[in-house]
Amino acid sequence: MKIAILTSGILPVPAVRGGAVENLTDFYLEYNDQHHLHDITVYSVADKTARQHPALQSTVNHYVYIQTDSLLAKVRKRLYHWLHRKEEYYHYTIEYFLHEAIRHIRRQHYDVIILENRPGYALKLQGKTTALLVYHLHNEKLTPQAPHCHSIYDAASRILTVSDYIKSQVAAISPADQKTVCVHNGIDLSAFTSGVSPIARAEKGLSDDDFVMLFSGRITPEKGIMQLVEAMNLLRDYPHIKLLVMGSSFYGNADNENDFARALKAKAEPLRDRILFTGFIPYDQMPAYLQMADMAIVPSVWDDPFPTTVLEAQAVGLPVIATRRGGIPEEVSADSAILLDTDEHFVSNLSAAILDLYHHPERRQAMSQAALQHAQRFSKQRYAEDFYHAIEELK
Repeated sequence: MKIAILTSGILPVPAVRGGAVENLTDFYLEYNDQHHLHDITVYSVADKTARQHPALQSTVNHYVYIQTDSLLAKVRKRLYHWLHRKEEYYHYTIEYFLHEAIRHIRRQHYDVIILENRPGYALKLQGKTTALLVYHLHNEKLTPQAPHCHSIYDAASRILTVSDYIKSQVAAISPADQKTVCVHNGIDLSAFTSGVSPIARAEKGLSDDDFVMLFSGRITPEKGIMQLVEAMNLLRDYPHIKLLVMGSSFYGNADNENDFARALKAKAEPLRDRILFTGFIPYDQMPAYLQMADMAIVPSVWDDPFPTTVLEAQAVGLPVIATRRGGIPEEVSADSAILLDTDEHFVSNLSAAILDLYHHPERRQAMSQAALQHAQRFSKQRYAEDFYHAIEELK
């Protein structure tokens, strides 16, 4: 099949600037390059580093870059916003990206167009292509509360979701839904297990006697990091329990610390020798940090659709403490993780769960083995196979 992929309009593909959606796009593009399944064209925002990526040497994956950040593009975006502001579904920057992509798409003949986490693109694509539209939903982007949800749902030939949780949100639009298929995310398991040497603890001010917990993710309220810091305050009598916080306010941006991040660090200040902030860590360095830790914590207080941090922690054999929210329960087994409710007792229960694992190394060891075994279900190869199978069923 001849397939087009419309990316987010924010971060580039290949994922040289990070982004979970972009990394997952790279995985199935890599699989296509290896197996020559389809002729695929990727529409992405322009990026100088992305243009130099080895992936662009593929003979089956092609990349069309749309300039959105140059001075001329900024002028054009503003003009586009002024002319089309009443019909915009997304921010005008994204709408401008889509407008430019459609100009190219109209000159092509695609069998399928995949909309990466942007189902609203369908409103502008109708009448401009004969291609079947496939939505790949990583978040709650298509629910009964979404604007024009019924029109967008009707325009889709297939809807892929990263979790059964997201699938259930789509199904609420149409109880007789037959379009939606869950394709669980995958990760590069070998990147987390093959020849990875852990970061030396001494480099981060940690000792071999420390019990190191790792939080990885954006520093935002919904990720539950504030509640985790509050739980650490309840554990102030255990000086060897340390927390490594990896992440920034927005992906790779190191210079945009917001009010929440500043408030978080202020709350953590009394425990500054036990709560360590690394800032943004490039994805290829993540395995080395995970290998250094004793356990991982994913304390999301929102319905996290399917955070890959859970998969990554299990891939290196880390016991996981997480929350019973969104798609997280679909990622773990009863033996590999402790799941908590985000109720009024969440902080105290979180501190108790940490303390339990701290005092019981034998339980950590059993959870570690279970995590390694369970992680095998989430390889990037399985993910890509399921992804293409769901699309090829449309033939």
